[in-house]
Amino acid sequence: MIEPPRGATRFARVRARLEAAQPSGGPAAALYEFALFGFKQGWACLFGALMLSMLIATHLFYPAEAPLARYDFLTLGAVAIQLAMLAFRLESLREAKVVLAFHIVGTAMELFKTAHGSWFYPEPSLLRIGGVPLFSGFMYAAVGSYIARVWRIFDFRFDHYPPRWATIALAVAIYLNFFTHHWLPDIRLLLFATTAIMFWRTPVWFTPFRTARSMPLLLGWFLVAMFIWGAENIGTFSRAWLYPVQRDGWQPVPLEKLGAWYLLMIISFVLVSLLHRPQPRFRGGPQ
Repeated sequence: MIEPPRGATRFARVRARLEAAQPSGGPAAALYEFALFGFKQGWACLFGALMLSMLIATHLFYPAEAPLARYDFLTLGAVAIQLAMLAFRLESLREAKVVLAFHIVGTAMELFKTAHGSWFYPEPSLLRIGGVPLFSGFMYAAVGSYIARVWRIFDFRFDHYPPRWATIALAVAIYLNFFTHHWLPDIRLLLFATTAIMFWRTPVWFTPFRTARSMPLLLGWFLVAMFIWGAENIGTFSRAWLYPVQRDGWQPVPLEKLGAWYLLMIISFVLVSLLHRPQPRFRGGPQ
């Protein structure tokens, strides 16, 4: 076992102990690897899971007559979670910088989209910019936090990863289309096709325990987008925000939003790739 460096996060130390285990072969080893995979995924989702828990808890139990608006409580709670994760070494400072970057990018999109009626925030608050309460940026930050963590935890490697300039150009085009489609033709079908052409030969290799596993990167993005769409249903059920079709009563988030989240996943992935440069499966060897 390789000991984690001094100053490593608390998770890195726990993970090192778990990976030092010597399960017997056969079903026991497979079960241990599956359990370790679940533990690592859960840790990578920690920030988002805490945010969702806070949305549900405040929806069910936050007193309507409280002097502090629920949205303001959520904002302060999100800041407290972030500070606590740093203080207790549950997250690295580098990962916190990723959270900040996603908060800025997400808030910019929120300001535009709410101004154009794509969704809205039904409750009052003081800690807001325009019609956007500040806790909303943390929801985007949760996605960035997850991708940055899971990339590092599972030691992502890639075969046939497209050139960096091409992935950045794709991410910029996707981001701009979220704005420009309100006036210009929506090119998301072209963006889906371009994504498929660029990444159809790209598997992502990840290591749950000691053996590297792989899946198509396009499939991995879809699975994460599905989980985010599910989380969005929880968010709208808790009335943290609402789509126009939910104004008169909650109903599931339209499936078309799954496509939007898929495209946002690509933006998020490319942003994180600026922090963790994509590495081939074999360093210095053939891909």
